[in-house]
Amino acid sequence: MFGLSELAIILIVVIVIVLARKGPELARNAGKSARILKAEARAMKEAEKQQQTDMPPRIIRGETIQAQTDHPHPDGHRDTGRP
Repeated sequence: MFGLSELAIILIVVIVIVLARKGPELARNAGKSARILKAEARAMKEAEKQQQTDMPPRIIRGETIQAQTDHPHPDGHRDTGRP
């Protein structure tokens, strides 16, 4: 029977033969896919940029909440997060 090294060599030869036949086609398809992906990403960025410039900023009413910290103020009082 074949040992592990012989099976590895046979597998490598089979892969080389298959890649020799399908390699150019695989490379061509990968290039097409990369170009399509790049074009779609660019279109999404442009659409997002256009949407941001078309819409005026919205003002949302509500309370402003400050984060509570344990850091003291310079005047010696503890910051409670409340005005």
